[in-house]
Amino acid sequence: MNEQFELFENARNRIKQKKRLYLHFVIFLVGSVFLIVLNKILKVEEQYDWFVWAITLWLFIWIMHFVNVFITNKFMGKEWERKQTEKLVLKQELKIAKLEKEIAHEAKLKAESEQYATELKKKENPPSNLTNE
Repeated sequence: MNEQFELFENARNRIKQKKRLYLHFVIFLVGSVFLIVLNKILKVEEQYDWFVWAITLWLFIWIMHFVNVFITNKFMGKEWERKQTEKLVLKQELKIAKLEKEIAHEAKLKAESEQYATELKKKENPPSNLTNE
């Protein structure tokens, strides 16, 4: 159920992103016409075609918005982020398991060496509580 809700939320967010992009494009078109009218027909700063630079800058911003919605978000969106997080968590779990295995192995070796050292001491120093008869 939680997974379905997450998919629904992701789809809803994508729709909002696309809707904003399309709205931005419509505003860009209307705004561009307005800038041209302002410069050419209403003769605001008529000796210089400043509307070309304004429209070019705005187009660049709109293209960045487009890339963000259709390219970057597809590769680095919520799904990509979730997969990267899962990958890193798995990698960390594997490292932890490897370290735990190494620690267990070292503890076993230490215990075995201590046991061996204890047995050597027993062989070198036999118990002296045996009575001579």
